Amino acid sequence: MKILVILTYYRPHTSGLTIYAERLAKALARRGHQVTILTSHYQSDLPFQEWQDGIRIVRAPVLFRLSKGVVMPTFGLLASRLVMEHDVIQLHLPQFDAAGVALRGRLLRKPTVITYHCDLLMPPGLLSWLANQAVHIMNRLAAVFTHRIVTYTRDYAEHSPYLSNYLNKLEVIPPPVELPAVSREQVETFASEHNPRNQHPVIGMAARFATEKGVEVLLKALPKLLEVYPNALVQFAGPYRNIIGEEQYFKRLFPLIQKYESEGHWKFLGNLDPSQMAMFYPNIDLLVLPSLNSTEAFGLVQIEAMVNRVPVVASDLPGVRQPVKRHGMGKIIPIGDDRALAEAMIEVLQNREGYLGDPQKIAEQYLPDTVAQAYEHLFDALSQELRG
Repeated sequence: MKILVILTYYRPHTSGLTIYAERLAKALARRGHQVTILTSHYQSDLPFQEWQDGIRIVRAPVLFRLSKGVVMPTFGLLASRLVMEHDVIQLHLPQFDAAGVALRGRLLRKPTVITYHCDLLMPPGLLSWLANQAVHIMNRLAAVFTHRIVTYTRDYAEHSPYLSNYLNKLEVIPPPVELPAVSREQVETFASEHNPRNQHPVIGMAARFATEKGVEVLLKALPKLLEVYPNALVQFAGPYRNIIGEEQYFKRLFPLIQKYESEGHWKFLGNLDPSQMAMFYPNIDLLVLPSLNSTEAFGLVQIEAMVNRVPVVASDLPGVRQPVKRHGMGKIIPIGDDRALAEAMIEVLQNREGYLGDPQKIAEQYLPDTVAQAYEHLFDALSQELRG
């Protein structure tokens, strides 16, 4: 099967969406499919075309940026040619350009599937508001034209202003979660490099430094945590400087972070590759996900932590609360409640063994090959419908 995958940002850009797309694309390629990624040339040092892990990557030239989006004048021509060459189309949303591609799939009777990752909330400002409205309109048109919409959980879909309008097209497929195997020696080396004083407990946060991630909730919760655990250390794994659209957010929080850094209670680890992430999780005692709004739909990092026997404290957001509810490895807190976050962290740390589930059983549900197989069944079913 020739599968065309389209998304605005692909690797090396780091987000839950791009990690999902990469894992699924690799799994489909391993299973014998021809996979092409059409994305933006958002970074000048990237090639316009290349092959990685058996996947063809085509990057459309970017004329300029509009808030977090990009304008690509030749995208339509590239999309038309590639849609003609492929059997099925998978679109990752939110994405401004998805509607035109979905229409092409509808007209050419090619199975077209949207994978919807989260609702879009842009930063304040007139330009961002206009961009937001444009993306909403295009996403809704894409939903009308597409044959099916995949999401991580029905919980999120029923609460999403977007997905709740298209429940008749909905397919629930869990996200792909996989980390490479690493040795005990590698884990110990990672610990000696990033926690040389062997501080504990280590609170992990794995995310882009972005407004919706709720970094300030963790910062406000730290004083209460440090009263009980004066040697605690927060390790922030993920990009944190010069994040597109998040520069002011970082600037606002950085003075307080600097204070905790100087006291030895906060450490930025930077953007970690998959092997480094596999070393990160065994070295933390708890993962926190204090996300604030519906731009967070699940939190893949929760499953990555759980399969490493690390409990989680997460916000009571639709979708985000599901990993803890399903697997019982942690606690759920009210959105934006720093006091509740502090209390939940302390409770889980003091009773950690009571929040550890069966990592193997959890991992099996999210294997990329398992997820790829679910997509194959969906593509086959749509092909039969369209032939009929």
